[in-house]
Amino acid sequence: MPVKIIIKVRAKPEWGFTDRTNSYKRAFQAQITEVLMAAKKNIKIAVIGASGYTGADLVRLAVRHPAIEIGSLIAKTHAGQSIAGVFPHLGNLGLPDLVDADQVDWNACDAVFCGLPHGTAHQLIAMLPEEIKVIDMSADFRLRDPKTYREWYDTQHRATDLLKTAVYGLSEHYREEIGAARLVACPGCYPTATLMALLPLVGGGLIDHNDLVINAISGVSGAGRAPKQGTLFSEVGEGVAPYAIGAHRHAPEIEQELSRAAGDALTVNFTPHLAPMSRGELITAYVRLMGGATADDLRAALQTAYAGEPFIHVLDKGRIPATQHVRGSNNCHLAVFEDRIAGRAIVTSALDNLVKGSAGQALQNFNIMFGLDETAGLTQVALAP
Repeated sequence: MPVKIIIKVRAKPEWGFTDRTNSYKRAFQAQITEVLMAAKKNIKIAVIGASGYTGADLVRLAVRHPAIEIGSLIAKTHAGQSIAGVFPHLGNLGLPDLVDADQVDWNACDAVFCGLPHGTAHQLIAMLPEEIKVIDMSADFRLRDPKTYREWYDTQHRATDLLKTAVYGLSEHYREEIGAARLVACPGCYPTATLMALLPLVGGGLIDHNDLVINAISGVSGAGRAPKQGTLFSEVGEGVAPYAIGAHRHAPEIEQELSRAAGDALTVNFTPHLAPMSRGELITAYVRLMGGATADDLRAALQTAYAGEPFIHVLDKGRIPATQHVRGSNNCHLAVFEDRIAGRAIVTSALDNLVKGSAGQALQNFNIMFGLDETAGLTQVALAP
């Protein structure tokens, strides 16, 4: 049975902690993680889609998690192979071989991470025992409305009952819901970068939610590992190009969450670009200020919203986020700048699309679901250069 420890503590003023930072809660969660380690009560996980980029990065992080035991690695097309045969960098770690889903004893699993392509994840997840907690890294449970899912992903959702119970896994914004969830839908990489930057500003009424222009850049790993002409080195190298202009599937996900914060349906102008780098994500949002707010007010609002957060860093005035500064880490860097156009500001956000934008956030949600130290397995410092 899954191991879950729930802590409910009422902070006392003399402790010097605040409800906003949840410092007291995290201190207890760190102790829980230590207890599990001492008692060797590892939480057994399975990774579905372990031969993909997100699945492999999840394994890379989970193998050093103090409370995780990797029980099964599932990859249908590579079943029977060693993980080292598919990803040499994961060799010599004592990991199990890749298997097909029908070879797994699901009753022996406490949690499952799913990194399958959209349209296939919801069918397999629907077949899993109800006792298993699921952290889904696909797009199948992100959109709350099955009609919206069908419109954007061109397929019928076949697990609508589960869709009703799924929690959107934006860790810093939906902690309480994630902690009580059985199924968490991890956000896409573009939405994570965008929502971290804009949710507090839209929710605080500091910017016009009907005038949001977002330019986004992603590394090629965001397109997945399956070979495609558009992601070949000769096609991508030495150039940058927009794609899915006005029709990217992450747009309705961004709109869904920002509309919830605004209390009003909204539409964003969102344009993604592909850059010749393996991993990394950068978004630049152009916003109209409201109620006499300034760029400094936006920065202060973000600092307040993310005070005490271990992975979200609001940069000092004048500092510029860059993908090189977050590469390989679970960090997200945010910054705000004055626009030359009066009454407007520019908000930027940088993260690693495979870590905070996918596998890292999935592991962070796992920690929240099991009442563990939220930073467990995620303390890697960014790689530079």
